[in-house]
Amino acid sequence: MKRFFKMCIFAIAAAAAASCGEKKEGGDFHYLLDEFADLKVMRYQVPGWEALSLQQKEYAYHLAEAAKYGRDILWDQNCKWNLPIRHAVENVLENYSGDRDCPDFETFTVYAKRLFFSNGIHHHYAEDKFFPECPREYFASLFEAVGVEGADALLDVIYSPDKYLQRRSTSKEGDIVALSSVNFYDGVSRKEVEDYYAGIEDPSDREPVSYGLNTKVVKGPDGIIREEPWKVGGIYSAAISKICEELEAAASVAENDIQKKALSLLVEYYRSGDLRKWDEFNIEWVKDTIGTVDFINGFVEDYNDPLGRKGSWEGYVNIKDFEASARTEALSASAQWFEDNSPVDPRFRKAKVKGVSAKVINAVCLAGDSYPSTPIGINLPNADWIRKEYGSKSVTIANITEAYDKAAQESPKNLLDEFAYSDEEKELVRKWGSLADAIHTDLHECLGHGSGQLLPGVSTTAMGEYASALEEARADLFGLYYCADPKLIELGIVPSEEAYKAEYSSYIRNGLFTQFTRVELGRPNTEAHMQNRKLIAEWCYEKGAAANVIEKKVRDGKTYFVVNDYPALRGLFAELLAEVQRIKSEGDYAAGKALIEKYAVNIDPELHREVRERYAALGLKPYGGFVNPDIVPVVKGGKVVDYDIVYCDDYLGQMLSYGRKYGVL
Repeated sequence: MKRFFKMCIFAIAAAAAASCGEKKEGGDFHYLLDEFADLKVMRYQVPGWEALSLQQKEYAYHLAEAAKYGRDILWDQNCKWNLPIRHAVENVLENYSGDRDCPDFETFTVYAKRLFFSNGIHHHYAEDKFFPECPREYFASLFEAVGVEGADALLDVIYSPDKYLQRRSTSKEGDIVALSSVNFYDGVSRKEVEDYYAGIEDPSDREPVSYGLNTKVVKGPDGIIREEPWKVGGIYSAAISKICEELEAAASVAENDIQKKALSLLVEYYRSGDLRKWDEFNIEWVKDTIGTVDFINGFVEDYNDPLGRKGSWEGYVNIKDFEASARTEALSASAQWFEDNSPVDPRFRKAKVKGVSAKVINAVCLAGDSYPSTPIGINLPNADWIRKEYGSKSVTIANITEAYDKAAQESPKNLLDEFAYSDEEKELVRKWGSLADAIHTDLHECLGHGSGQLLPGVSTTAMGEYASALEEARADLFGLYYCADPKLIELGIVPSEEAYKAEYSSYIRNGLFTQFTRVELGRPNTEAHMQNRKLIAEWCYEKGAAANVIEKKVRDGKTYFVVNDYPALRGLFAELLAEVQRIKSEGDYAAGKALIEKYAVNIDPELHREVRERYAALGLKPYGGFVNPDIVPVVKGGKVVDYDIVYCDDYLGQMLSYGRKYGVL
């Protein structure tokens, strides 16, 4: 899946047993639930749930249960120490009988919240290890009070300034496999992994499997390098077995035969570990364009792997928003026009765009790599040959975007007033920003990721560790270029030719400046989506300098970035899109590396300090995530007669209840 991200008290023992309280939508529903560190936790509503049939609700229920049973897998994938640390922290939160009101316990609680939010000891976005603010001695006393075994080893991992510092290393020096904390490799070097896959891949295969997507690479005592599969009977067997049980239950109440066949193939894949079955599942899954309820379930994204191979476990359940889908359906119906008129070399365009299915959805359950932090747009599957021959599904997630917007309205301060230069710019964004942002997301997901093609013989892994950032840049540039196209007015998607300017203004401001509120001072820019935005904005700023396309202005000691020439900026987007597509299509690793390292990584230290200071004064949290509503069976006379949506009002309560119910590893 390619992803598009939104930029932006618990009473433990008794309350944790029933973490959710509000049943109905509307009224005085509050979106913002909790804030701590640099994070905010929100809730989302599920419009359209009551319109589902009982069968559809039951289908969604079992898909959601399957999604939640994968939670432990992601924790272990992120770092081998994450699950034992989480279990120890859960033990304290559930059972500690000492003083819970002292400052040290409060800081311990903040650490616990951060741990749950990030699915481990590394920041979910920046990927650096974070540390408790309470002393190690106090943390140790909590572990001792509840009888945690192996406490010293866990504390060494938690507090050590030298161990497990990054979830995914992007270091230019040293071995990025050895330097990464992810649990995808054991006892092997980067060269050994790359040599291993070079020895088993078939460059002539026109339908290659995603080599390494669902395995751990290890070197045994015999010195032989091998893959150990994540499957029933292999690694993560206990969790995957529960996932399969729920998927089979879902298949029994699926909406149509396509869904049933897809689920059957997915279960076969989980039981066998056969990546050909994964491809067969994706081909069948793409065909289901008629169902109301849909899902994602599996080892999907490779962003967390320093070598861009291993899939992090992810689950998602959603229902279609039929009214809002009219916009994305209009785009997908014109997919061939957009491909034919793309500013890239005709050799890199698809002669025939197949099966681009686009819709707007409302999330029902987030899980694994999409929980608590979730994208607002999704495009699947990832295999280029499947996308080319069978098509893809692209979605934008309406209720998540709405929740972000509604939660922001609950705050008295905002980024726009602080960082936009003029009243005209602010008015432009207030008038058109929400619509323009949604359209850019639609274009990015519905068409951008599905556009273009590799030349024959070019490997899907040719871009190596730079693949994710370059792919996101390609899709972003596609969306940015077409945001300003008159075709959108012709299709009835955009009411004004001025609307795109709001997105251009916001994108440049964010890419050059405001997004770095999320990066600690002195640290490089390492996250793929942030690298993508910096690459685009910095490249356009440099290339347009002579014509003053983007101008850096300083007023009252504050820095601003202002777009002076919107048509010229569109031309720069077109030029860079053509180059990034060429790089990917030709497999030009050296050129891709050069782009990323020059424009995407290093942050100007003075600008970095300024933006963080100005942002801190606003009192906002740069990262957001969500709790799920519960899907609760309604039983009468021993029979399930309905499924209610019950909205959670306790962040830690949900985390603890998930640990008890779905903690199988």
